[in-house]
Amino acid sequence: MPTTKPAPSAREQELLERAYSYSLTHGLADLSLRPLATAIGSSPRVLLFLFGSKDGLIRALLARARSDELALLEQLRYDEQPGLDVIGRELWTWLSAPERRPLMNLWVEAYGRSLVSPDGPWGDYARSTVDDWLELLEASQPDAASNHARARRTAVLALLRGALLDLLATGDLDRTTRAVEQHLTR
Repeated sequence: MPTTKPAPSAREQELLERAYSYSLTHGLADLSLRPLATAIGSSPRVLLFLFGSKDGLIRALLARARSDELALLEQLRYDEQPGLDVIGRELWTWLSAPERRPLMNLWVEAYGRSLVSPDGPWGDYARSTVDDWLELLEASQPDAASNHARARRTAVLALLRGALLDLLATGDLDRTTRAVEQHLTR
C-alpha cells in the first residue's frame, strides 16, 4: 500500500518559506544546513527531522520555486488562443522583471544542476520545466499538433531562455527585450 506524506505542519511550512527566501539570495549549490538553520531561526537537527535529509530539503525548495513558475503559467491560460507572440511577450515581461531576478537565478542554478546531477535531489527539474513551458505555449497555438507549430514553440522557448540567461549575465534589459521583441514580431 503506497504511503503518502502528511500535509506539512505550520512550522514546516514556515521554515520552508524562510529557507526559500534564503535560497533566493544564497542559492542552493553550496547549501550548508548550519548557516541556513541559523539564518532562518532553526537548527540543522530540526531541518533534518522535518525534511528527512539535506536532499529532501533541496527537493522541497525546488518544488516551492516551481510552484511560483506554475502559478504564472496558470495566470497566462486563456479561453482563446492568443498566439505565441502574445504569450511570448507576457512571459518575457514576467521573466525579466527585476523583482524576479533572484528566482530566475535560482531557476538557472537548479536547471543546470538537474542536467549534471540527474540522480540527485535536482532530479527531473530541467525536463519538468521544459514540459511546463511548452504546454503553455502549445495552448496558445491554433494548429498546435503540426510539426511547424512544435518547432515554433520550441524556438520561442529557446529565445526566452537564451535571452533570460543573457539578461542575468549582463543586466542589459533594453537589449535583451529588443531582441525578444524583434524575434516575436517576425
